[in-house]
Amino acid sequence: MLDNEEFMLDTSPRELTQNPLKKIWMPCKNGHIAQRRVCMTNCPTLIVTVGLPARGKTYISKKLTRYLNWIGVPTKEFNVGQYRRECLKIYKSFEFFRPDNEEGLKIRRQCALAALNDVRQYLSVEGGQVAVFDATNTTRERRGTIVKFAEQNGFKVFFVESVCEDPDVIAQNIVQVKLGSPDYIHCNTEEAIEDFMKRIKCYESSYQPLDEVLDRDLSYIKIIDVGCRYLVNRVLDHVQSRIVYYLMNIHITPRSIYLCRHGESDLNIKGRIGGDSGLSPRGREYAKSLRKFIQDQNINDLKVWTSQMKRTIQTAESLGVPYEQWKSLNEINAGVCEEMMYEEIQENYPLEFALRDQDKYRYRYPKGESYEDLVQRLEPVMMELERQENVLVVCHQAVMRCLLAYFLDKTAEELPYLKCPLHTVLKLTPVAYGCKVESVCLGVDSVNTHRDRPENVKVQRTTDDALQTVPAHL
Repeated sequence: MLDNEEFMLDTSPRELTQNPLKKIWMPCKNGHIAQRRVCMTNCPTLIVTVGLPARGKTYISKKLTRYLNWIGVPTKEFNVGQYRRECLKIYKSFEFFRPDNEEGLKIRRQCALAALNDVRQYLSVEGGQVAVFDATNTTRERRGTIVKFAEQNGFKVFFVESVCEDPDVIAQNIVQVKLGSPDYIHCNTEEAIEDFMKRIKCYESSYQPLDEVLDRDLSYIKIIDVGCRYLVNRVLDHVQSRIVYYLMNIHITPRSIYLCRHGESDLNIKGRIGGDSGLSPRGREYAKSLRKFIQDQNINDLKVWTSQMKRTIQTAESLGVPYEQWKSLNEINAGVCEEMMYEEIQENYPLEFALRDQDKYRYRYPKGESYEDLVQRLEPVMMELERQENVLVVCHQAVMRCLLAYFLDKTAEELPYLKCPLHTVLKLTPVAYGCKVESVCLGVDSVNTHRDRPENVKVQRTTDDALQTVPAHL
């Protein structure tokens, strides 16, 4: 009875106070805000890849890890091949992967177990919410071992199988990805391709694909021929449904994404943030230069997206092509600080100015947004970008930082300080496991709107310290 009374005391409603950083209401006890870790998963999830070599499993693992981290789900990839390379140091030939190579089987099993131990550490101790176990996992026995491991540790399991029989796609994957692997650093192209094809043969004899009947109790998505068809089975929660939705939207068609800001605006010149002003004379000149740049690129079926704010629409109008307006692409809402100069924010809201410098990603303007909010707002845009081919996005500084952070796999700490200058186009071209970036300055002068994090971020700092990194303006 006493235990129950204590339990009732512990769970009685607490007073609420507003977190000064995020502006959200949180329980408070004895003047202290209770710290609760936000978790988007009701229990940790282990994503397990399945498939023969050169089927895009690592590509999927890396993209999925990048996406989940971007939306705020702490995720880490565990590539068993990397564990094997660290164990062996020198790769000799496909003979290591022969099913009758007892020593090879033993080493591969040890590497898989070492990776699973690190998965346990990450999900149970380090606060991770999703782990991606990237390996072939081609036998039902191996997958059963993983399921048992997950059950023992209280993890959910979701399998992602990639099946592809198209020889052209497989050959392209080998050339683009595998030839750059440390395994083949000392081989010529022909030798490497021949050895890797023999390595695939080593797995084919024992490969047991996920089966609609035998594996009906498992949660999985089967991706067939690089997204031509999908088979989805037993999706159990929010995170698994987001994983499925994401994987059904990505593609490998070669394309480029062009990111740029609007032309310089009247408020940019005055050093004022936010607002909905029009373009300055230099901003209109940039818009004309952007038109010439896009024409010179000779891009097939280019789509143009803008926000619903005047300065991006004015910029797109000069292009002479159809464009689509997205409210989701509007600039971050600075709330009570809209159209203010940094000097005015420091004068009127010195606490807010310091809090933002302390944690720029999570800080939410009073009656406004944070970068964290902006990422959530931009998720549908990013998902549609993954579906499309060639797209030009004419947007804003904070918005461009969020999109760029997704494609370049930047952390929440790095994101708010990414440099996205006016009158510059960033051309992003997806490559094997990442993105190639080309920065093209169109040669039209503009003000600098980038403010670095100052050295002193304390609330009690001087005005000079607070304004140390404010860029020059009128």
